[in-house]
Amino acid sequence: MSQPTPRAATTSRVYLARLKGTPVFDPLGDQVGRVHDIVVVMRLKGAPRVVGLVVEVTGKRRVFVPLTRVTSIDPGAVITTGLLNIRRFEQRATETLVVAELLDRQVTFRDGSGTGTVKDVAMELQRNRDWDLTKVFVRRGGRGGLMGRRRGEGVVVDIQDVTGLARTAAQQGATSLLATLEDLKPADLADVLHDLPDARRLEVAASLPDERLADVLEELGEDDRVAIVSALDAERAADVLDAMEPDDAADLIGELPEAKAAELLERMEPDEAEDVRRLLEYEQYTAGGLMTTEPLILPPEATVATALAHARKEDVTPALAAMIFVVRPPLETPTGRLLGVVHLQRALREPPHELIGAILDKDIEQLLAEDDIGKATRLLATYNLTALPVVDEDRRLLGAVSVDDVLDNLLPDDWRGADEEVTDEAMTRTAHG
Repeated sequence: MSQPTPRAATTSRVYLARLKGTPVFDPLGDQVGRVHDIVVVMRLKGAPRVVGLVVEVTGKRRVFVPLTRVTSIDPGAVITTGLLNIRRFEQRATETLVVAELLDRQVTFRDGSGTGTVKDVAMELQRNRDWDLTKVFVRRGGRGGLMGRRRGEGVVVDIQDVTGLARTAAQQGATSLLATLEDLKPADLADVLHDLPDARRLEVAASLPDERLADVLEELGEDDRVAIVSALDAERAADVLDAMEPDDAADLIGELPEAKAAELLERMEPDEAEDVRRLLEYEQYTAGGLMTTEPLILPPEATVATALAHARKEDVTPALAAMIFVVRPPLETPTGRLLGVVHLQRALREPPHELIGAILDKDIEQLLAEDDIGKATRLLATYNLTALPVVDEDRRLLGAVSVDDVLDNLLPDDWRGADEEVTDEAMTRTAHG
């Protein structure tokens, strides 16, 4: 039986940048995901061939869908045969991603009229039923132009009329890719960066604002974040470390070569560097090594309204926002004596003017800095908590261990890129090589 040939709604030409985010449906009309990118293969002779789509399905998983499994490409909808490969997409050396790598690539016009920036590419159905890249929409950036066209003008040209499109090592601007990633959560953006080629990953990471990059580094694996920080200017790297949670910054500093780590600590803000140095004194799999030094901390005289306002802060993780630690002054770690905690759910049931000292949970389990990760895990699971206080022998609060910190250290190092077990061997990536 021959494979179905995908058709366009009104034309055999499809502009690919516009496919980003398009819903993907099975033959019954149920949505199975959205188009994340388009995969092309550059050839020594002839136009680049489009081989398939990268589709983001449930759980932010990205899978490969060959064009032989696509039956229709309409405005606002891509229809498939319903047979999807459930393996996570992994880009091969011979493949190029349109959105991640071709958009914003600098090309040169063969007629000598200057250079330009790729803003879109179009594929067209060929007689052999393959889809090839045939047109390029280019924003001119060079001198003059063909037929008197002006600098900055957008033109559509045949793909053979430009050079530089297939350069695998070329650096392209990050503008278009960053625009498509703007709304992603840090963990999802970390997955995207992990999947990019090395040079592209570093370029995109360097283009992110400090706070955004800090959030993403907290979600990346060791190799990726060490490579990114090592490639940054030392002053910029220190600023990003300042924006990270102290425990994550300490983990990252501990992964760097000793000389590099010392240099960055010297360039960091003194208060932030002090917290990091303190955390580096603890073993990795102890409560001290896992804790953050910046949980929500208030005195007993604070009101419920104040506590809720602190919990609403955008930079507070959900795990830490669920608990306010109530202490005697000073309020910076190491604090005065820990009096107890206020659970967010309890605070929501109290009038705003109520003092949090009156609604304390004084029986909260505590960890010492030298307690191991096993004890932290058992206490969190036993009492259904999202965070635990870490104290010293005098019951001064040193920090807090949250459930997400524990999970990050219990899961395998490569858990972000691990695939689920594939049980249906019939769902193979046959059209992908």
